Amino acid sequence: MARPWLKLLPAAILVIVAVWEVVRTVRAGDDVPGDAAWAEAAAAVRARHAPGDLIVFAPDWVDPVGRMHLGDLITLEQAGRMDAARFGTIWELSIRGARASETRGLTTADVISYGGVVVRRFERTPATVTAALVDRLAGARTDGRRAAGPSVVLAEVGFTPRRCVQVTPAPDASVRVTFPAVPLGTTLVGYAGLADVFKRREITAPARLDVELDGRVAATVTLTNASGWSRFEVATQPGPRDVTIVATALGAGARDRQVCFAAEARP
Repeated sequence: MARPWLKLLPAAILVIVAVWEVVRTVRAGDDVPGDAAWAEAAAAVRARHAPGDLIVFAPDWVDPVGRMHLGDLITLEQAGRMDAARFGTIWELSIRGARASETRGLTTADVISYGGVVVRRFERTPATVTAALVDRLAGARTDGRRAAGPSVVLAEVGFTPRRCVQVTPAPDASVRVTFPAVPLGTTLVGYAGLADVFKRREITAPARLDVELDGRVAATVTLTNASGWSRFEVATQPGPRDVTIVATALGAGARDRQVCFAAEARP
């Protein structure tokens, strides 16, 4: 014979879960620092910040809050950077134990918490750049069917601003952008992605980016709506060489695939 209280067990469980959800919702913001903490952390950064220092925030969703307090110290070039390798000093402001991707693998003893906003300062030897493709587009040659571009733009890629060369190949077609006599070092480091969140919502067809050195494919990156800002790296021989970026819209339905790329030659 079933015990009467067992009939009430499901209802009791639902009540417990509901109460737990209410408590969790009420306390969801308890560990989020307020404006006073951010203002104190920002003042500490301003006191030691030097022109050229990079400022980053973690987790990503707190970036708008960080920019409210320190956005005037972030230049357009820094906001649209290809990556953080050029910067010797990086300031990281984070909450909830998060870390920025730009400081991954770096260590520092310079750590101070201001009411839950943790400020870290990193020092390292910045990468030297012998040539950046976004700065050499004026001298490039373009071949192939395209709907638009190439042009240097500040585009949204992976929900982040990127200064890049953007080209829109025609569906199921390729566009070749050749940068002649690029003064290469030992590596060519680059990134590529699909721009415009609204286009990514409408179009699912992928694209491809091929990197050619003197006519030979040295790297290939497949670009999807979920791939974000994808990195590639090619070992190179120092000296002037032609670098060709081939952007391909894969399939007849690949309309308006806004392919963005940036690459730097480093010693």
